[in-house]
Amino acid sequence: MEQGNYSVGLDIGTTKIVAIIGRENEYGKIEILGMGKSKSLGVHRGVVNNITQTISSIQQAVEQAELDSGLKIADVVVGIAGQHIRSLQHSDYITRPDAEEVIHDGDLDRLCNQVYKLVMLPGEEIIHVLPQEYKVDGQSEIKQPMGMYGGRLEANFHVVVGQVHSIKNIGRCVKSAGLDLANITLEPLASAEAVLSQEEKEAGVALIDIGGGTTDLAIFKDGIIRHTAVIPFGGNVITEDIKEGCSIIEKQAELLKIKFGSTWPGENRDNEIVSIPGLRGREPKEITLKNLSKIIHARVVEIVEQVYVEIKNYGHEEQKKKLIAGIVLTGGGSQLKHLKQLVEYITGMDTRIGYPNEHLAGDSDEQIASPLYATAVGLLMNALKTSSKQVTPELVEEQVQEEVLVGEEQVQKRADVGNQKERKSIFDKWSEKLKDFLDNAE
Repeated sequence: MEQGNYSVGLDIGTTKIVAIIGRENEYGKIEILGMGKSKSLGVHRGVVNNITQTISSIQQAVEQAELDSGLKIADVVVGIAGQHIRSLQHSDYITRPDAEEVIHDGDLDRLCNQVYKLVMLPGEEIIHVLPQEYKVDGQSEIKQPMGMYGGRLEANFHVVVGQVHSIKNIGRCVKSAGLDLANITLEPLASAEAVLSQEEKEAGVALIDIGGGTTDLAIFKDGIIRHTAVIPFGGNVITEDIKEGCSIIEKQAELLKIKFGSTWPGENRDNEIVSIPGLRGREPKEITLKNLSKIIHARVVEIVEQVYVEIKNYGHEEQKKKLIAGIVLTGGGSQLKHLKQLVEYITGMDTRIGYPNEHLAGDSDEQIASPLYATAVGLLMNALKTSSKQVTPELVEEQVQEEVLVGEEQVQKRADVGNQKERKSIFDKWSEKLKDFLDNAE
């Protein structure tokens, strides 16, 4: 199979690294060809803190995916998240030299590039500049100003900022693992792509992705991303609390959380007990499920309340900004028992669990349709979108041969057509800038 036929998403998480190979079938659904998963050893709260271990974990996941699919992986789309990511709102404007001339994409680019020049804190870099609404000569709430006339072009921007060294480290790990970076995208945006419908994005929705090291939030309204945040707590903190509270080892704490964990202590009776084997011949430990639930409940409430503060910061309580579609929970942490009810109780918002199965072909492995793999599936979708825009080398060769045969007149026509390329999306431009940035960082 040729490289052009399939793409790869690589999710570098705090607890696991997942590589998924897939392609689009004739119905526009994603067919999973192979998956590889390894324990993530060099990442803490979404940030690489041990490059050597991260490289070996990436290689392990990639090798497993290659074995599973029988295909060779060359380039990947990688997600970026972590506690260093923050976002801010910014307004900017440009004055156009000729108000009687139509606004074109060059004006929009000039306005976006102006935002990239914002002065950030030392060691920080702007990684996303997402325009929300435009104003032309004071006329507001314009979604697409192209083709309009005006002297002053203004816009509100959602600006995502991250630490330079954290971004570089991810790029270095991927390159050192022998892979090329096809694209790099913000993880909450990838998860949103996999689990949210267009209707939800229009109505207003908050996506909460509870991972191992961080909880990512992405808020959409009127089909536009409005707010992003990364909270430095996730499933690992809950495991740590169980370990401390019950005086057991981490492996046992993780198993307890997955098998018996619940976020609602009221459902457990006092006499429900689970026995944990003791270490090296020591007496087994008896833990009541009620106590276990109380530990989990306390930490989950803290995480949900922090997320709710971010939702309020966006302005959910204002009538115009109300999130009608409520909350969608995804990620490994969303599988905790009764979490949906607890989130509804704390926030008073409609809640559902988000599964990435809507975009997958019918015969896909059930395991991949779990919220655990939402980010990886979203990154694969991004990879397929990116690759479909690229021309394969075979096509380029055919065109060159045709042009040689047809003669100079035809060549000129083709060149003219080539100049009328469609406007690149904001994400494509951003990923190109970031790739240049990473290449220069070597």
